[in-house]
Amino acid sequence: MRKKVTIVGAGQTGATLAHWLAQRGDVDIVLYDIVEGMPQGKALDLLEAMPVIGSDAKITGTNGWDETADSDIVVITSGLPRKPGMSRDDLLKINAGIVRDVTRAVVAKSPNTILMLLTNPLDAMCHIALHESGFPANRVFGQAGILDTARFRAFLAMETGVSVAEINAFVLGGHGDDMVPLIGSTQIGGVPVSKLIPADRLEQIVDRARKGGGEIVGLLKTGSAFYAPSAALAQMIDSVLNDRKRVLPCAVYTGNNEGGYGVSNLYLGLPAKLGANGVEQIVSIDLTDTEKEALQKSAASVSELVAALKGFDPPMLP
Repeated sequence: MRKKVTIVGAGQTGATLAHWLAQRGDVDIVLYDIVEGMPQGKALDLLEAMPVIGSDAKITGTNGWDETADSDIVVITSGLPRKPGMSRDDLLKINAGIVRDVTRAVVAKSPNTILMLLTNPLDAMCHIALHESGFPANRVFGQAGILDTARFRAFLAMETGVSVAEINAFVLGGHGDDMVPLIGSTQIGGVPVSKLIPADRLEQIVDRARKGGGEIVGLLKTGSAFYAPSAALAQMIDSVLNDRKRVLPCAVYTGNNEGGYGVSNLYLGLPAKLGANGVEQIVSIDLTDTEKEALQKSAASVSELVAALKGFDPPMLP
């Protein structure tokens, strides 16, 4: 029996995620959106492609929550991008309200689901979903590190002319300018990256990875990335639904300094083993002193966002 995945938000990212999942054919998909007709139209179009690719996945579009009931996984992609003239706090409060309301609706219909988030600012939005759902932290986590790592690996492959399959790397920390590529453990074909790429050029590649989302926004003019973010979500879903136990960089809750990174009770991008129970382990990786310092800086930035959520009137977090 195929599992059921609900995607909240049928925009570019949500619809493309549905496409990736439908190609695999091992899940049934519900596309939810508040825009009347849009999720239904995209779902029907995708469903009509299934005979062509030989998939029996069922895809449903809806503007209501009943069709989402008893989902195994719910992915929240809905939220607003930052617009000209909008402050960070404006965006934070608007998207916190969206995630709060969506989480409440999801839990009412799927109390045993696993929640995956994409809405920005991601790490802070995970705190909202954790609080509103009342779920254990292993069932609430977000996607960012896979995307940031994929961009870093893609740029390294472009630089060296080596297959991306030969590039092993992790990008940790918050999703943004404070992300932390682990240069000390990055290898290309088993060779440390520092032996293959000069330090100054490597720093340029790191900087491009940090600004990868902005580069795409600048090129598209009217939108943001959706292929790579949705592919990263599909990888997370596959690891959970098929209990693959893959170690992937995700926005996870550290609890009492889980993983030994010196960060407690905070969502932060760290390597996590994803299986049938969601986040089954935060995996410890040895960091250089420079990487440890950068990760603490990234954690401090996330803490500021969480503090802002508590300071709103009314507060978004207790």
